[in-house]
Amino acid sequence: MNSSTLPIIDISGLRSPDPVDQHLVAEQLRQACEQRGFFYITGHGIDPALIQSVFSASQLFFDLPMIEKLAVDKKHSVCNRGYEPLKAQTLEVGAPPDLKESFYVGTEVAANDPRVLAKRFNTGPNQWPENMGDFRGVMQSYYQAAYDLGATLVRGLALSLSVPISHFDGYLKEAAATLRLLHYPPQPANPEAGEKGCGEHTDFGGVTLLLQDDAGGLQVWDKVSRSWIDAPPVPGAFTVNIGDLFARWTNDRYVSTLHRVINVSGRERYSVPFFFTGNPLHKVECIPTCLNEGEQPKYPATTVEQHQIECYRRTYG
Repeated sequence: MNSSTLPIIDISGLRSPDPVDQHLVAEQLRQACEQRGFFYITGHGIDPALIQSVFSASQLFFDLPMIEKLAVDKKHSVCNRGYEPLKAQTLEVGAPPDLKESFYVGTEVAANDPRVLAKRFNTGPNQWPENMGDFRGVMQSYYQAAYDLGATLVRGLALSLSVPISHFDGYLKEAAATLRLLHYPPQPANPEAGEKGCGEHTDFGGVTLLLQDDAGGLQVWDKVSRSWIDAPPVPGAFTVNIGDLFARWTNDRYVSTLHRVINVSGRERYSVPFFFTGNPLHKVECIPTCLNEGEQPKYPATTVEQHQIECYRRTYG
């Protein structure tokens, strides 16, 4: 089985004033989310030049001397922002630490903001490397573009679930999101048993928008064939997947699918996931259209923030 089993959806209709166009896209989203939880999107409207700038700036950052990267180590941050060294995270239980380094960016919230003073989870100022030219400007421009795209997709998901397009407006208000730059060195010739660039896992949040370079390495679990299938980059497209939050919200009607990265390209690999998390205080309980008659919700009500805290505890605990 190959990557052609992952659908490619042109989402430009979601920006159309015609509800018919919107619903045509929503129906494709529904099928993809129920069957796979993974798909590609085109018609996203983000400037290819901006995407290229993100990759270029990311590579320049990871090429910095370690002492400069460690100056913005995320252990200095109250909100998980900044640099994370190789092997700092273990996403797959029982496997060696992930062979990747990363840099986290979130919404810029001043240290004296009431939300920061109240110690809201993952809320606060970013850390930025020095002497990196327009690194900050590029990342903030892309963050806003990806944020807007995430919100557009979430509204499309509302339609796909047969609720009004405004259903998730509370979730979208002051939504949290995380931009993560990732660098995977080539997989060593003699890796530890089970060592991967990124161990098998599902994503925590609502929706993930992924940019991949051309190295490949992303694999998605196919529950029908019970095997891993490749999800290589598609030129001009984002790779999108549903996270645990939306699976929970939909009573698992929408699938949060296991995926992993094994960089066997023999060269460096760069990718840029954007995790759209949502309003931390928004209540998450089963959407009525996701319950059949007589069926009960599988999960108790929670908030976006509490869900995230539980997920972080599992992976970093």
